[in-house]
Amino acid sequence: MLPQKDQAAISLVKNLQLTGVTRLNLSLYRCYNDLRFICDTRSVVLTGPNGAGKTNILEALSFFSPGRGFRRAKLSEIVQQGQEGEAWAVSLQLATLYGPLDIGTGLDLDALKLGQEKRMMRVNAQALRGQAALSAYIKVIWLIPQMDRLFLDAASVRRKFLDRLVFSMDPLHVGRVVRYEHAMRERGHLLRNSSYDPQWLSVLETRMVTEGIAIAAARAQFLAVLREAIDRSQGIFPRAYLKLNGDVDDWLQAGSALEGEEKFLEILKTQRRKDAMRGRASQGPHRTDLEVRFADTNMPAGQCSTGEQKALLITLVMAAARIQATQGEGVTILLLDEVVAHLDQYRRHALYDEITQLGIQAWMTGTDQQIFKDFGDRAQFFHVENAHVTRER
Repeated sequence: MLPQKDQAAISLVKNLQLTGVTRLNLSLYRCYNDLRFICDTRSVVLTGPNGAGKTNILEALSFFSPGRGFRRAKLSEIVQQGQEGEAWAVSLQLATLYGPLDIGTGLDLDALKLGQEKRMMRVNAQALRGQAALSAYIKVIWLIPQMDRLFLDAASVRRKFLDRLVFSMDPLHVGRVVRYEHAMRERGHLLRNSSYDPQWLSVLETRMVTEGIAIAAARAQFLAVLREAIDRSQGIFPRAYLKLNGDVDDWLQAGSALEGEEKFLEILKTQRRKDAMRGRASQGPHRTDLEVRFADTNMPAGQCSTGEQKALLITLVMAAARIQATQGEGVTILLLDEVVAHLDQYRRHALYDEITQLGIQAWMTGTDQQIFKDFGDRAQFFHVENAHVTRER
C-alpha cells in the first residue's frame, strides 16, 4: 500500500505530470510478439490506420485493472496467433510520487495446463494476492467505442459501468458484487430443488442482504461524489443528472441501512416461490439502473442525439478521472480509444486542457494525427502500423 500524503501536495505534484507509465512491454500479446515501448509521463497519442494494433496497446493497459480487460476476452484467446498454448504477458514501469514501480500481469500457464484461466500479477517481482490489490498502485479508467450504446443498452450494462467506476474509489466493492452474485446463484439453485436445506437457504439470504445493502450504499456514496465532480467542471461538456433507480436504492434513501436490510430479508423470504420460477431474485441491487439525463433539458440520455450521448459519456468518465486524480491513491491512467474524432475542435481543446490540468496520463488513439494538434507538447506522439510502433515527436 502506498503511504498517505497531504492531498493538496499530491494534487500539486500530479499537475506537473510526474506520474504515469514510462515503459510498456508486450510479449505474445495479440498482434505483438515482443513490443518494447518507452515514453515519459506526458499523455500518449497513438495514430495509424485501422487494424494497426493501436487498440491492442490500450487493451493491454486495461489489464492493470481487475477483470478481463475492456474487451472482456477470455485470457487464453489473447495470446498471439500461432502461439496457442503459450503465455502472454504485459509489464510496465510506473513513475509514482514515491519512486518507480515495476508491475506485470499475464496468463498463468501452469493453471492453463490444468484447464483453468488465471492471471498472475506482480509488483516489483512480488506476487499479488487478488486483482483488487492492484488498485493501491494504479487505477485505469477507459472510454471505448463499445460504450457508445451505454444509454441505449440494457440496465445491466449501465450497472456494470457504474460498478467499475465505484471500484476506482472503493477497491472492496468488486468483492461485494462477486459475493452477492455468488450467494444469489446458490439461492436460486436451492430454490429449484424441492428438498433444499432451509437453514442453508437462510444463510444465503442473509449474505445477500448484507452484501446487497453494502453494494447499494457504496453506489449511492460514489454517485454523490460524482455529482459534485460534474458540478465542479468548468468545461463545455454537458452537465448530467444522475439517479439510481431500484427498490434497494429507494429503501436506503427513505430510511437507514438497518431498515433496508430488514425489508430486503423479508422480501427474499416471501418471494421464494416466485424467485424459484424466475430463476433469480426479483428484487435486489442486481436490478438497479443508472438513470442519466441531460441536465439542461432534463432529456433522458437515451433520447439525446448521438453526439450529445457521446458528450455525456465523456462527462461521466472525466468526472470519475477527476475524482481519482484528486482524491484517490495510486496513479491514474485514462484510456480513450477513438474518442477524439467524434468531437468538434472546441470540445477537443477542452478535453486536452482538462487532462493536462488533472495531471493524469491519457493514452489516446486515432487515425488522424491532426485532430490532436491542440495537445502540442503536452503529449508525445507515436505512429502504429503493422504492429510496429515508431516515435514521431
